[in-house]
Amino acid sequence: MVNAPTDATALRVGVIGAGGFAEACHVPGLQSHPNAVVAALCGRREEHARAMADRLGVPDVHTDYRDLCARTDLDAVTITTPNAVHAEQAAAAFAAGKHVFCEKPLGLNVAEVREMLKIAEASGKIHQVAFTFRYTHALQELRRQVLAGLIGEPYLLRIRWDGWGGLRPEWQAGWRETQALSGGGMLFDMGSHLFDAARFVLGPIEHVTGWTHVIPRTAPDRYSGEILQVETDDIAAACFVHRSGVRGEWFMSRATPAHSENGCLEIVGPEGALLATLGRGQVDRLQLSRPTGDGWEALPLPPESATGTPYALGRMMRSFVDACRSGRPNVEVDASFEDGLAAQQALEAVQLSQSGPRWVAL
Repeated sequence: MVNAPTDATALRVGVIGAGGFAEACHVPGLQSHPNAVVAALCGRREEHARAMADRLGVPDVHTDYRDLCARTDLDAVTITTPNAVHAEQAAAAFAAGKHVFCEKPLGLNVAEVREMLKIAEASGKIHQVAFTFRYTHALQELRRQVLAGLIGEPYLLRIRWDGWGGLRPEWQAGWRETQALSGGGMLFDMGSHLFDAARFVLGPIEHVTGWTHVIPRTAPDRYSGEILQVETDDIAAACFVHRSGVRGEWFMSRATPAHSENGCLEIVGPEGALLATLGRGQVDRLQLSRPTGDGWEALPLPPESATGTPYALGRMMRSFVDACRSGRPNVEVDASFEDGLAAQQALEAVQLSQSGPRWVAL
């Protein structure tokens, strides 16, 4: 149901991008806040954008993001478009005095994202990145327990996220499979999430290496049906070291069998290990293992974790609204463009390590 705030100070937001995630996350998430209203939606295909706006109760539609950003009746803008256009759209929004929430990764390379951060900070406006995993109860509680010393001083972080999705017969290609629009496949799409989750729990990362792999194949475009060459990576892996000295590793794939219901993040210390699911909240669990016992023990989480819904999406969007209304982000959870830059630096490090890999010959 579309919210109808009566508060005259309600945050008025425009959403740039009329794809699936605008409909699944940005618009309904913003509308779920009692003091926010989505006043406009922007999409390249006017008929498609109008149909989505009508479904979601959004009154106005634009086909040019510059027109949306120029509106004087909007306080904030959210961006859910291909990675290649994030920088120009965010810059236009900041120039127009808007707060900005942007999908991850922020851009195509470190230089571009560094400039985005510079513009964001100079604007004095709220700048936030869509790192959804931060808003799950499992990952937040894991972080609290690590900081509280439940497993002792951590020495290892492991993340796994894989499945057959990219090889299923019904799979279709989109902008994420085009290098110029996305900058990368699994590395950029999920690697940004995984590097940020690691930093969220254990702090800054200082050294990174890794690799990616593309499975040669074609797939039909999800809109036109045209047969496209898949250009971006299907498998990616990374090893890294946190400033604290903790070693980390992750593996992700859209072309290998899944080993759990969802992705998972594990932190290991001398007194035990904590294992949290990663995702949007449909599967949200935290478990503890001790060297003195066998198996895993479930740790309690709030009832919202057991609803089987992607509740983290709404929590994330409402947190952005709260930050805009108060003028202060929630530094315990919200990811700024500075966090987006840190993730981009880690992604680029994986890319650079492939051009001059550090292999030891045997």
